Amino acid sequence: MVYVTGDIHGDITRFSEKELKLLKKQDTLIICGDFGFIWNGSKSEQRTLKQLNKSPYTIAFLDGTHENFDLLEEYPVREWNGGRVHQIMDNIVHLMRGEIYNIEGMDIFTFGGGESPDRDLRRDLSRDGEAMWWQREMPSSQEVQHSAQNLENHNLTVDFILTHEPPASIKHFLNLDGSQTHILNTYFDEISKTCQFKRWFFGSCHIDKPVSQRHTAIFRDVTPLNPPVKRQRRRS
Repeated sequence: MVYVTGDIHGDITRFSEKELKLLKKQDTLIICGDFGFIWNGSKSEQRTLKQLNKSPYTIAFLDGTHENFDLLEEYPVREWNGGRVHQIMDNIVHLMRGEIYNIEGMDIFTFGGGESPDRDLRRDLSRDGEAMWWQREMPSSQEVQHSAQNLENHNLTVDFILTHEPPASIKHFLNLDGSQTHILNTYFDEISKTCQFKRWFFGSCHIDKPVSQRHTAIFRDVTPLNPPVKRQRRRS
């Protein structure tokens, strides 16, 4: 089974919760951004990654806005289920922007990144030495073009779309904190209008809420992408 959840922010206790303990070997957990365990490259952080690597299921994450992109991009790029990933460890991969993966027969389009609402504060903190904000949290034009070409190659049809940020129209509808939309939200609006898909999950809003028939904000829930259909018993 393939499951999806929201931002982790480096909170190791999330992996001890009942929903994740039920995941088995061959399962895949996809995290919709802000994984948070690749931040400073410390020995403690490496020990935590090794601990997570022992999970029976595969951990696959999108980047959010709270990642150390300098460290993230040092990991080797590999092919995984038809798309490119940064291979963090044997059992942990970073799903790169604009890739389409085929997992258990499902085509899944992913696109991480966003714009930190606290970027000005984080820029100021970066001046004291350790980086706290990266311009790479927003996509490059090459990444956008690559994603558009990938979707075209798939006839603008996928099963699921997983992002960190929501489309602009969905962000306006939620209006949680008055945060402004940006070019990435606008691009996602275009994808939402032109592509065929079953459901779209995004993690940045930190709520668990179906926003429309096809768009779902996810945070702490652990949701199967394609749950098995329950068969109704025949009446005798």
